Amino acid sequence: MYGKSSTRAVLLLGIQLTAIWPTAAVEIYTSRVLEAVNGTDARLKCTFSSFAPVGDALTVTWNFRPLDGGPEQFVFYYHIDPFQPMSGRFKDRVSWDGNPERYDASIFLWKLQFDDNGTYTCQVKNPPDVDGVIGEIRLSVVHTVRFSEIHFLALAIGSACALMIIIVIVVVLFQHYRKKRWAERAHKVVEIKSKEEERLNQEKKVSVYLEDTD
Repeated sequence: MYGKSSTRAVLLLGIQLTAIWPTAAVEIYTSRVLEAVNGTDARLKCTFSSFAPVGDALTVTWNFRPLDGGPEQFVFYYHIDPFQPMSGRFKDRVSWDGNPERYDASIFLWKLQFDDNGTYTCQVKNPPDVDGVIGEIRLSVVHTVRFSEIHFLALAIGSACALMIIIVIVVVLFQHYRKKRWAERAHKVVEIKSKEEERLNQEKKVSVYLEDTD
């Protein structure tokens, strides 16, 4: 009798805990779209939020869907330790760059190729939070990175600043040149006055001398 009562109490407690435990899912955050130059490296950023504390049960799974179709391919797996692919297109080309304590599940993809174009999925499970939308990043490998609006804005601001600096330099140089010209003119005027005074003094001396001889 006592055993049945204890069992019922435990079951009842479990049901109550399940009822009061908030239902939550892992939220995934990615850049959604990423553009990188062929032959370079790219960080596939994936962060998450979870109601449950991060522990050893956390798992991260990265997969890849080619742009031209075909079956989904394994990219990377993390559970306590990172597990890189032992074969396939991503062998020796992917590394762990996340930090579960900071809710970061990012990876690095090395030596990008044009056939790496496609969608990369990031799935994080942190029991009891195992549900949630899988994060996606659409990677485009290109010859050169196109300028975004931010790049154009930065270029415009930089050009405007450079133009202002050039204008200030020109104004300062012009003012310096004008001061120099005024100084040269003033110096010439002083020289002319000095020579004129010297000539007049000489004439006076001659006049005085002639008067004395008369």
